[in-house]
Amino acid sequence: MASTAFGRTLAAAMLAAMLGLLPAQGRAGTGCGSEPLAPRKLADAAQTALIVADALDRRDAPLALVARVGSDLSAQGLVYSHVGFVVRDHPAGRWTAVHLLNECGSDRSNLYSQGLVNFFADDLVNQDARIVWLEPELAQRLAERLRALPSGALHQPRYNLIARPGSADYQNSTAWVLETLGAALTQAQAPSRNAAFAAAQRDGFRADRVHIPYSKRVLGGLFSANVAFTDHPISTRLGGDYPVVTVRSIVEYLDRSGHVQAQSEWRNGRAMRTPGAL
Repeated sequence: MASTAFGRTLAAAMLAAMLGLLPAQGRAGTGCGSEPLAPRKLADAAQTALIVADALDRRDAPLALVARVGSDLSAQGLVYSHVGFVVRDHPAGRWTAVHLLNECGSDRSNLYSQGLVNFFADDLVNQDARIVWLEPELAQRLAERLRALPSGALHQPRYNLIARPGSADYQNSTAWVLETLGAALTQAQAPSRNAAFAAAQRDGFRADRVHIPYSKRVLGGLFSANVAFTDHPISTRLGGDYPVVTVRSIVEYLDRSGHVQAQSEWRNGRAMRTPGAL
């Protein structure tokens, strides 16, 4: 049994090296610890990365969206908390995840280009994953834009976990994905964040609403550096229904607007015949 476990760990480490595993510099809304990733978690991340990379290789597409479960949002009726683009033949590697991450629970964020192992090794709730392939023309425009980063990055480094959609003052990871999609829809060389968001709205995007009662916000101590309730008007704060860009709202919008070519999903390590809830 011990030799089998050692073999799995060694295989995971080798795969991590091949797929571009780097020390994690940011976390999707959580604090950063100095402890190394446990061998079992590394092996699980490597296994998910291998499954996803194999699925990506089977399709002739330059780019896809990949979602993961970084936080438990089941109380809000949501499954996936984070999504990024994965780009074929990116300067950083064969399949590279390009996404925005909160810097260790602070009020700042940055853009990262990571191997798939690193993408799935970020202290996740589980290893469930979903791939969304886009129609070819949009996928190609997005891939070209993302390979050219940081040019035209549309990045606002002031991070807010519940950023108001279209906010000029804050941004979160899902808002960055939506605005990048909108920028590709405009076909403009260097659209502003406002123009990119407006393009997505015209194309059919509608924000989700997350309910956070005023009493829970005040009495429950829901205050941290990466949450800014003041990004929303007083009426929203009193009512408690906050519009946000979620993975669900992005994928449903893309599907509704005819931009989705195919989807695949894995729950508990098993492929689902048809994608489930978002």
